[in-house]
Amino acid sequence: MKKTLKVLIPILIAAVLLAWIYRDFDFSSFGQSLSSMDWGWMAASLVAGAMSYVIRGIRWRLLLEPMGVRATDALCINSVNVAYMMNIVIPRIGEVSRCAILRRYDGVPFPKSLGTIVTERVIDLVCIALITLLALSLAHGEIDDFVATTGLNVGQYADMLHSSRFYIVIGAVACGCLLLFTLLRRYAFWRKMRAAFADMWRGAMSIAHVRRPVSFVIYTILIWVCYYLHFYLTFYSFGFTSGLGWLAGLVMFVVGSFAVVVPTPNGAGPWHYVIIVAMMMYGVRRDEAALFALVVHSLQTSLVVLMGVASLFLLQNKHAAD
Repeated sequence: MKKTLKVLIPILIAAVLLAWIYRDFDFSSFGQSLSSMDWGWMAASLVAGAMSYVIRGIRWRLLLEPMGVRATDALCINSVNVAYMMNIVIPRIGEVSRCAILRRYDGVPFPKSLGTIVTERVIDLVCIALITLLALSLAHGEIDDFVATTGLNVGQYADMLHSSRFYIVIGAVACGCLLLFTLLRRYAFWRKMRAAFADMWRGAMSIAHVRRPVSFVIYTILIWVCYYLHFYLTFYSFGFTSGLGWLAGLVMFVVGSFAVVVPTPNGAGPWHYVIIVAMMMYGVRRDEAALFALVVHSLQTSLVVLMGVASLFLLQNKHAAD
């Protein structure tokens, strides 16, 4: 039941949100838009998306090397592709599947590879923070309008930092963790947990020993450039978005990146909502913005599934050959 709920609840949340967002939408226009849009630009967008997954897999191998792991580029890329597909089924489970695949096919200890993924996530947070700051500096007014339109009250989170209750809760949680640590260290299984955490820490710190740091930085930049192009190039597939410009694409890319944090399949629902709101700010009609969000999200999700299935097939063939 617990496993079933992990799958069904995110799908249910996405279904409710999409039903509300598209309650007045004419779905007959969906098929017509597929035949009339510029597929050349959409293909270029999908290629950029596929390249981001490939580059992420190659960069992951650089993080694994300092621990003595000699995984191939193909294995790392296929693991990343499967992880993205698994995240559609159960949000956030993809990170676990990456480690499981690496352990199965290359014998890499699970905690070590998981530590490298923790490092990746930290780097992703830094990158999205820098991109957000860039968007704020270049389009501060547009983002303020978006926050006002969606009803987000950013100020309440800043006010929370000045509340004594916030620090009381933080202190209570810290004391609880310290007490739990004191109790657990008396038991034998704590040694196994400590060893696993040590492996995870070594994996997380592998970035300090990357043999090709320049390549690592270049790969990181390319990943996020590809992510942006994966979204922005789709503007040229539709007449009503082709003139929006790269800055509008940057604003929507940022708000869309935060929307996919919500645990629904590939951000379905929240992503559609923020993209529609942002496009309407730039003068796109609501029905056209809804059409854009539906078509783009459907095709990009299909790409994730296609690459994941292909990678599973390649991994199965490798296992059979071995």
